[in-house]
Amino acid sequence: MAGGVGRKAGVGPLSSSTTNRKRPGIAGPAGIPGLFSFDEYQQDALQRFFLTLDVMRRRSEGYREHAAEAVPNVLDYKAELVLDGRTLPRPVNYLLVRIVPPDDVTVDPSRRPFVVVDPRAGHGPGIGGFKADSELGVAMKAGHPSYFVGFLPDPVPGQTIEDVARAEAAFLEEVSRRHPDAEGKPCVVGNCQAGWAVMMLAAIRPELFGPIIVAGAPLSYWAGVKGQYPMRYLGGLLGGSWLTALTSDMGAGVFDGAWLVQNFENQNPANTLWSKQYNLYSKVDTEADRYLGFEKWWGGHVCLNAEEIQFIVDELFIGNKLTSGEITTSDGTVVDLRNIRSPIVVFCSRGDNITPPQQALDWLLDLYDSVDEIRAFGQTIVYTIHDTIGHLGIFVSAGVARKQHDEFASNIDFIDLLPPGLYEAVFEPKDAAGAHPDLVTGDWAMRCEARTLDDIRALGGNDLEDERRFAAAARVSEINLALYRAFVQPFVRASVSPSLAESMRRLHPLRLGYEMFGAGNPWLGWIEQSAAAARKARCPAEPDNPWLAVQEQVSRQVVDGLDTVRKVAETASEDIFRAVYGSAALQAALGIDASSDRRPRKAAKNLLHQRLIEHRVAELRARMREGGLREAVVRALVYVGMARGRVDERGFEAIRRIRQEHPAAKALSLADFKAMVRDQFYMLRIDEEAALAALPGLLPDDEAARAGALEMLGTVLGASGALKGEAAGRLERISGIFSPASPPPPPRRKAPGGAKASGDRTPGANAAHRHDGQA
Repeated sequence: MAGGVGRKAGVGPLSSSTTNRKRPGIAGPAGIPGLFSFDEYQQDALQRFFLTLDVMRRRSEGYREHAAEAVPNVLDYKAELVLDGRTLPRPVNYLLVRIVPPDDVTVDPSRRPFVVVDPRAGHGPGIGGFKADSELGVAMKAGHPSYFVGFLPDPVPGQTIEDVARAEAAFLEEVSRRHPDAEGKPCVVGNCQAGWAVMMLAAIRPELFGPIIVAGAPLSYWAGVKGQYPMRYLGGLLGGSWLTALTSDMGAGVFDGAWLVQNFENQNPANTLWSKQYNLYSKVDTEADRYLGFEKWWGGHVCLNAEEIQFIVDELFIGNKLTSGEITTSDGTVVDLRNIRSPIVVFCSRGDNITPPQQALDWLLDLYDSVDEIRAFGQTIVYTIHDTIGHLGIFVSAGVARKQHDEFASNIDFIDLLPPGLYEAVFEPKDAAGAHPDLVTGDWAMRCEARTLDDIRALGGNDLEDERRFAAAARVSEINLALYRAFVQPFVRASVSPSLAESMRRLHPLRLGYEMFGAGNPWLGWIEQSAAAARKARCPAEPDNPWLAVQEQVSRQVVDGLDTVRKVAETASEDIFRAVYGSAALQAALGIDASSDRRPRKAAKNLLHQRLIEHRVAELRARMREGGLREAVVRALVYVGMARGRVDERGFEAIRRIRQEHPAAKALSLADFKAMVRDQFYMLRIDEEAALAALPGLLPDDEAARAGALEMLGTVLGASGALKGEAAGRLERISGIFSPASPPPPPRRKAPGGAKASGDRTPGANAAHRHDGQA
């Protein structure tokens, strides 16, 4: 059997008699490939079949070995345990580890540390650092000490989402303690489900965080576009979260994460049922290692406590309470994302049907009425939208790691210095960046362009009627869950023992799919020997073999058929959801006011915050004439930059080099410099003319010092290209102020419709001629 699987050795498709020998083709009837080309293809196809089965066997072995590990993960780096969450006052199954840099990578202890938090969404930890081109890999390449927050497969009995948040707070405290001389607080990366967890913690403990990067993380759970992203309808179509509670009860208080993975699989049946396996089969000579590496993570299923998954579904995915201020901690603290003080970077993709751009970004529309309000809260928010990459590609794609994540890591201090507001990060190749490519730190030049909430609305989203439908689904979920708990849950809990629950977990279809090709299946013991024979006699078909084209055509037809079924099912699910929960009678019965023009989940305003803003305005106005040359230079830099409506990484790199060359400039820490930039930005927003009129009083009498400061301004502002238009006019005005030999030119006349900056304004007040006012 090993030599020919039932045929005489040297004759069958696995024999080596035809190795390295291409047979001449014999043409068949018109349009039908030749017979000899089919013989060649048949041999190739059968060999690939056995090799594919062998890969599946190796996958099963890897699955068992991975599950047997004490701390299973897919990290590609050596890690040292720093803090075990099981030792905390409220124990959890989370761990903080330090990533040991590879021998060819040197990290700078003075740079801010990176902390990557992986999602507990059914899979095991490690995807943030499972290869060199990953979030951890690019962070270390940029010189940052790096840490990783992972978890064990089984939760600590009784742990809650709040307990996990407290543990992550302890982790960040420990990281900061280890890096007292770092130029900033840790940059925290939250992938997918970890993104909303990080944001919740940052809202409660903002002092722990440096910049926050949330990648593929849902924050506005009802958001989407009609005809797309049907996963958001799932909770309503199932009648709410009662099914989540039932699943947890069937697990004896433990929710099997394999069900979450199954939800992912169901979103793309063509890939799940065909493409993934076909891609392995068609490229088995080169695809095996990549396939096994990914499957090691994809099959590392983990569990959650019933309390954890119920919170996630009730409060977030169905309830959508995160951005409305309806989530509180056990001590009564309201989780309000407007409390976050660190820059927030949102990375999402139009090709992501799990967390589409609307779910990643529409929380801004839930919380704020304008960009002015974002500024008033002192928040800096940067987003970037990939055009095609899927949900998993945001974390695992090497191309994304080398571009977006690499740029974020290399320019994280630049992002931290941005004045408050809303920006879109735009990337262009270094070679096409134009002026001063030597100031670009990587292969891509990043610039942040000013945006408004209208840019977010332009992505599409729900109207008021859609919001009422989801609000109705949330009410139905609450009712069904209460009914389940009252009449069904006691019987289920009494019937399911821990041993029965464990047996049912092992019989989950996804787990069976991994185990069925393993050593425990006596019917497949012949695979390894047959694959060895096929490997020895391997003779791939020529690339131009016409039967390979037939194979590809069949594959495309299968994919098209499965995609058609998916689209029909998605359209039907959307129509059913909209019809059922759009019913005026149902909404009235549930207490949904159809006459109200207020969105069902809209964050309340805070009058205390408004009073604090007024106090801050008065304080900044009183300080406009305080300071010296340093404050004057920063104010001038911000004033000229505001006219551009964008900020380029080259300008920050120029500032960084100036600080390195001038010891006096290095005396000011990055945190203090950031505070100065924000203060000067707000002063210009409050009263631009008063802030400029105060500049001469900040300048020294030393003309050489003024001239040097003006030269530095020109260097920084010209780093990303020559100034044009209003920006050039503003620099001319600043030059007049810094050069006492000639009087400063008067302010430029505003274009029709432009607003003159005068009178008291909040730090977030807007002026039309400023192109949204970003420096």
